[in-house]
Amino acid sequence: MATIDVRGLEREYKSGLKAVRGIDLAVAPGEVYGFLGPNGAGKTTTVRMLVTLLRPTGGSATVAGFDVSTEPAQVRKRIGVALQEAALDLLMTGRELMELQATLHGLAARSVRGRADDLIGRVGLSQAADRRVATYSGGMRRRLDLAMALVHEPEVLFLDEPTTGLDPTSRATLWDEVRRLRADGTTVFLTTQYLEEADQLADRVGIIADGLIVAEGTPAALKAEIGLPHLDVTFMECPDLGHARDLLLAFGKLRPAPDGVDVSVAVAAGAAEIAPVVRVLDEAGFTVAALELVEPSLDDVFAEKTGRHLEGAAQPAATPA
Repeated sequence: MATIDVRGLEREYKSGLKAVRGIDLAVAPGEVYGFLGPNGAGKTTTVRMLVTLLRPTGGSATVAGFDVSTEPAQVRKRIGVALQEAALDLLMTGRELMELQATLHGLAARSVRGRADDLIGRVGLSQAADRRVATYSGGMRRRLDLAMALVHEPEVLFLDEPTTGLDPTSRATLWDEVRRLRADGTTVFLTTQYLEEADQLADRVGIIADGLIVAEGTPAALKAEIGLPHLDVTFMECPDLGHARDLLLAFGKLRPAPDGVDVSVAVAAGAAEIAPVVRVLDEAGFTVAALELVEPSLDDVFAEKTGRHLEGAAQPAATPA
């Protein structure tokens, strides 16, 4: 049985805007599911419905075996949620907030201090535990918010873009914690701007665009669907970009070009196509400033499925050492 089971889920607002238009997805117990989508695609709306902050207007969804519409209290007992903006009392210390969270979740008084200390240590905040949260950096607050979401050992953890804007150290800590949670059997629903993050952490990935799931599968399987490497070409000067595109069509299908690149073309023969491409362009009077052979990535999958690049794709998440 899926830990998260979504069938025909919809959300329509009073304005008539349909943010989510009948999506299906299933997340297995202990799976890390990466949920990707451009701004306005329905990603955050979907998460808000799954964590019972927003009521669906159609379809159904169960989390940890309970319906998000008819049994929201049961869902909330079994999930942890760390949203983009951590709602933390800045006047309290990290330890005080953790102990308060543990108490609110009904942990026995004798267990509160130990649980708080354990989680504070896991997210690398032991030395700052007795400082007021107002003195914490953004990354430290995000890590504290994650620790608070884990205090009651939830079956399912929802992480909404947990590493956006974080420094590499804080990001590495969060990545390590997600891996630890997977090893412990916790189901993680992860939304992220960073394609590398999804590639590194997610067992499967779903891509949403315009309120619909347009692709789903393991990162490896999705990249295999795209299959071909591509050449990204940038010119010194290009008065006739249309002519350049026409020339490169002879080598393969044109793709959406990332920022700073003039033309991107899929090439079946990979590196063997570089010299012929440069020769054809040179003979036509184009001067190539840069040419890069790029192997398939989740960004390619995203561009293929949605016709654009993800906002965070140009700013890759730093890979922990």
